[in-house]
Amino acid sequence: MSAIQYHKNADQIVILTLDSAGQSANTMNAEFRSALDETVQRLKAETGLNGIIFRSAKKTFFAGGDLDELIQVQPEQAAGFFSMVEKLKADLRAVETLGVPVAAALNGTALGGGWELALGCHYRIALNDPKAKFGLPEVTLGLLPGGGGIVRMVRLLGLQTALPLLLEGRQFGVAQAQALGLIHDTADSEQALLDKAMAWIKANPLSAKASQQPFDAKGYKIPGGGPESPAAAQMLAVAPAMLRDKTKGCYPAPEAILAAAVEGAQVDVETALTIESRYFTYLATGQIAKNMIGAFWHGLNAIKAGASRPQGIAKWQAAKIGVLGAGMMGAGIAYAAACKGIAVVLKDVSLENAEKGKAYSQTLLDRQVAQGRISAEQRSRILNLITPTASAADLQGCGLIIEAVFENPQLKAEVTQEAEAYLAGGGLMASNTSTLPISELAKASKNAQNFIGLHFFSPVDKMQLVEIIKGQATSAEALAKAYDFVQQIGKIPIVVNDRRGFFTSRVFGTFVQEGLRLLAEGVHPARIEMAALKAGMPVGPLAIQDEVSLSLSEHVADETRKALRAQGQELPLSGADEVIRRMIHEFGRKGKAAGAGFYDYPEGGKKQLWDGLNCWKKDTDVPEQEMIDRFLFVQALDALRCLEEGVLESAVDSNIGSIFGIGFAPWTGGALQFLNQYGLEKALLRANTLQAKYGERFKAPQMLRDKAAQGGKI
Repeated sequence: MSAIQYHKNADQIVILTLDSAGQSANTMNAEFRSALDETVQRLKAETGLNGIIFRSAKKTFFAGGDLDELIQVQPEQAAGFFSMVEKLKADLRAVETLGVPVAAALNGTALGGGWELALGCHYRIALNDPKAKFGLPEVTLGLLPGGGGIVRMVRLLGLQTALPLLLEGRQFGVAQAQALGLIHDTADSEQALLDKAMAWIKANPLSAKASQQPFDAKGYKIPGGGPESPAAAQMLAVAPAMLRDKTKGCYPAPEAILAAAVEGAQVDVETALTIESRYFTYLATGQIAKNMIGAFWHGLNAIKAGASRPQGIAKWQAAKIGVLGAGMMGAGIAYAAACKGIAVVLKDVSLENAEKGKAYSQTLLDRQVAQGRISAEQRSRILNLITPTASAADLQGCGLIIEAVFENPQLKAEVTQEAEAYLAGGGLMASNTSTLPISELAKASKNAQNFIGLHFFSPVDKMQLVEIIKGQATSAEALAKAYDFVQQIGKIPIVVNDRRGFFTSRVFGTFVQEGLRLLAEGVHPARIEMAALKAGMPVGPLAIQDEVSLSLSEHVADETRKALRAQGQELPLSGADEVIRRMIHEFGRKGKAAGAGFYDYPEGGKKQLWDGLNCWKKDTDVPEQEMIDRFLFVQALDALRCLEEGVLESAVDSNIGSIFGIGFAPWTGGALQFLNQYGLEKALLRANTLQAKYGERFKAPQMLRDKAAQGGKI
């Protein structure tokens, strides 16, 4: 069966039904391209044709490009790839310029190539479905819309309106698409969709207006004017610099989109489409798109499918959970669960504290109501699911209880023992700890098999990752339940084994420590922060250390040293430890919460690096690229040690966890993919050089040596 079913009715209207064989969604794969070419030849041969309708046999209209295919394209295949893209676009353009009205009956989501196909039609009708999404999100995968999306969006909307949508990969619903003029009508059923498309074609029998795009009409001008118009020229004068400031040069896709849009707006449609194809080929054959597709498509889909979840265990859903501790973390967890329809008992030492925790959800929800994202009724429904209390008895019947109290083993033991008596049969007890060993905390439980770590990240409402930590006694059933719960609340689960610092806190620590070491070496603090941003990290190490608080870092380091000493090991002091000691005990600067750290925080003003950091200034000239390498390699090598030591069980969990948990440069595809894309032999040589110059933290794990020798990948 063809990916496009061809049917001509008695009204001489051809209905093209998109139906990729053996797939849940339609994609622009080789099968589709072949079917489209055959369809175009057939349409050209028609006589007396009155119109064309594109519709879908799937639940959605069209999903977009075939990412499995795109990730394979190599630089040496650029010429063939470019020709393939040009052929696809020529076929789409042929339908668009056939001289008959063409309608798209959008029965659901149309993203990427699917939205480009819809834009190639003269009239678009969408099903009234609040879940339907439209747009061109290619930039989020390191690509640009290569099927004519840039050319048509710019011509239909103008540069000023189209560019934000293209550069941010913004998705929008039916109402916004209508407001933009990109959706012309809506329908309440799939039959009504088809009926309306038919009626529109019959009402516009081969009229010049209905049979062509607005931008193909004589005298057409781009809305708002071309790049030379005063308004657009003013925007474009600053856009490249603003874009470079945002991307720090790590992401070529946004810059390519801007270039394709501006260059394409100055030429005819066919030339603009070719310009777009060239930029698309440049990105698709590049490594960064492959890294990002690997992480944000294949990696996330693997986790969504349960890559690290024990198999053969029935799916579980939480109906009622308990959260112990109504501080920032506990309140955030309660909010995340209630938003997904789960009843939450939020317990603290006093009802007043618990109510303050609930008020956090009220604040977040009020903001959403004000923004028109949810209704007042939805806000009330979510808030009613959160029960603040000071009584442990209210936890009765919870299928899961998460303690989110201070990082104090004794306190955690006390609240665990008090609360777990009220768990439902087979219920799960979890600790939201970032560093304390789960196996040790589980000793306070009467049932260590049902004790697990659920490490959320702050702020919970924004951070997508949850690190699930297996204790030595944690059962497969408990792990499966924890995995299901994390997915139930819309978060991304990764699974790690129990070690001090687990994975994310441990690797994150190496990044911050490297920044402090550079400061101790005498590098100017502004250069340190900028090098981290140019590496692709979202925040510099000094700024993030202020957020974490220097006091907490000192406490964690002291506790780690005590634990290692008890095992007969010694953790030597580093330049980073000395920096933190002096900042706290000599200068009284403990971080942002204390009002002063590596940065000053003037009231109502922008934070600034503290002048006193000059006390570490020396005539040290570490090249910027060397600093970038140090930031990326120190994290990547430690992530590989985590895999080698069994803290991590899969490269997917490492890559996704490093990006979503610690902000590891997304352009790399994750900490382990950074080494793969660098080239393992080259990475080994670089690690050896850094080790010789800076010490054992850059020593290549044996796994890197082995994989490099074998010519494989991690």
